[in-house]
Amino acid sequence: MIKTYAWFLYLLLCSCIPAKALVQQNQDSISFETQRQRVNVLLDQRSKRFGDYTNSLEQKTGIFGLFKTKSDMQKSIDILKSVVINDNAIFLETRKLLDLKDSEADRFHALAKEYDQQVTAYMKTISKLQAENEKLRNTIQALEEEDHTDNKYRYVIFVILFLSGVLFFLYKRRRSKNLTKV
Repeated sequence: MIKTYAWFLYLLLCSCIPAKALVQQNQDSISFETQRQRVNVLLDQRSKRFGDYTNSLEQKTGIFGLFKTKSDMQKSIDILKSVVINDNAIFLETRKLLDLKDSEADRFHALAKEYDQQVTAYMKTISKLQAENEKLRNTIQALEEEDHTDNKYRYVIFVILFLSGVLFFLYKRRRSKNLTKV
């Protein structure tokens, strides 16, 4: 009975652990996916701005469209600055993405270690309960054997007393017959 209960408890707890991990994993996956999308948006913005920079390099608004003006060059520089700023944002967001991935790996490792400890503790508890169950069974068996032994001795004593009584009764009866004859 205890053995069955212990296995039931073990299976119940083991089935609850993955559900908790699954919920946590879904949350982690959502945050990872969100961060990945941020990086992709920044990369798309960089591509667009770099295309604008390339276009600005080709523009010449000077005399007869042959020369670049100072404003053309400033526009190209401004676009290039925005590309650099965007690149810095990409680096930061990518670092956050990598940190998130590393923290997920660390958390999964910690969860695996915690679950391993829990399973080990459950197994120790189950082993302890099984040992206690076996000890109780041995005690019950010893008590039953002792009870059977006591019953055997009682039966033997009862038979001896009964036979003694019958023999005593026969002895008295015979003696009383022998005395009446004399």
